[in-house]
Amino acid sequence: MKALILAAGYGTRLYPVTKYFPKPLIKVGKKAIIDSLVEKLEDIEGLTGIIVVTNGRFYKQFKKWSEGLNTRHKVVIYNDRTQSPEKKLGAIGDMAMVFSRQSGKEDFLVIGGDNLFKEPLVDFLDFAGSKPRNVCVGVVDVKKKQRARHYGVVRLDRCGRITDFWEKPVHPKTSLVAMCLYHFPAGKLEVCREYMGSCSTCNDTIGLYINWLARKYSVYGFIFRDKWLDIGSHSTLRKAKKDHKKGAY
Repeated sequence: MKALILAAGYGTRLYPVTKYFPKPLIKVGKKAIIDSLVEKLEDIEGLTGIIVVTNGRFYKQFKKWSEGLNTRHKVVIYNDRTQSPEKKLGAIGDMAMVFSRQSGKEDFLVIGGDNLFKEPLVDFLDFAGSKPRNVCVGVVDVKKKQRARHYGVVRLDRCGRITDFWEKPVHPKTSLVAMCLYHFPAGKLEVCREYMGSCSTCNDTIGLYINWLARKYSVYGFIFRDKWLDIGSHSTLRKAKKDHKKGAY
């Protein structure tokens, strides 16, 4: 299995902080956001490498970061060659690009480079291992439906299969939301390109992709019980730093 960290966004909602500096390299406490993710990958058995996909604007900064990284895993930085938000490939486009360069024989653990969460990944991967032919998604209960409006909202059946998915609904029916955390078995890597062919304008919204995927195949959700935060704005960045001081991450 390989890990893929998505870090090719331009973080426009965090301008001017991220105008010339990538969001995953912003420090929360003494560590960059992406460093916390790499630490979670350190002890995963069977991991054969870490790929970070970024854009042309931030490629050199990630290369410099990787050269000073203390990890036992081989880390490779991919450049998607875009230079502006208007030209970006989007999360699905970046995933498809990375998957196409691989042998297609390994599973992929995909993590959003702007996500912080406290729980280790071992239980999620054990769950994914019990569903070897299916895509699995990390899910968290944000407790309040009002807060769930900002995310992809899911409904699970008793087996954990996603039965319904709504992208940023005005009136959420549950408070369970999808994290940017996915396990793709090798046999499902090609469906990225299938999706792009059916929805060429939806390459930057993973939620829409998961919705499409769940309607065609069985997709399962694993519920994380501890703290999680998707850092997408100045307010969530402030919350991350505040929560860090309380030992949340």
